[in-house]
Amino acid sequence: MEKSRTCCFTGDHRLPKDRIEQIVIRLNKEVDNLISQGVTDFISGGALGFDMIAASLIISKKEMGNNVRLIFVLPCREQDKLWSVDEKKLYQSLLGEADEIIYVSKEYYDGCMRKRNQYMVDRSAYCICASIYPTGGTAQTVRFARQKCIRVFEIAR
Repeated sequence: MEKSRTCCFTGDHRLPKDRIEQIVIRLNKEVDNLISQGVTDFISGGALGFDMIAASLIISKKEMGNNVRLIFVLPCREQDKLWSVDEKKLYQSLLGEADEIIYVSKEYYDGCMRKRNQYMVDRSAYCICASIYPTGGTAQTVRFARQKCIRVFEIAR
């Protein structure tokens, strides 16, 4: 994973239903722009919501013949422990398509999500975000990215 060719995704778990289509259209446009500039590695944190949408898009880009890799950086091995059966199925199918899976911690602990977010930002030159709410992990990740002078593409506003 070469930083200059890497983009991470961060976004809220609960996206407003009336904005999802527009978010996906803008996500696709930004990913295509980055691919055309030589970005090959895309990192997803594997959370519900935007992370899964972004991961699915990268899988479809691979299937269309683009030279891209999907990397999951996960907070812990049991991230999906409290998810529904359908959410777990989708998660496992996406993980099965990954080119690489990195766990920042074996077990869940209070700061493992923050550690995952920092890990993704530290290895990326770009960040595509769908930040709807002013607080929470997504807002925190965007702040990390801006502090590191990473190019942030906000696609939800």
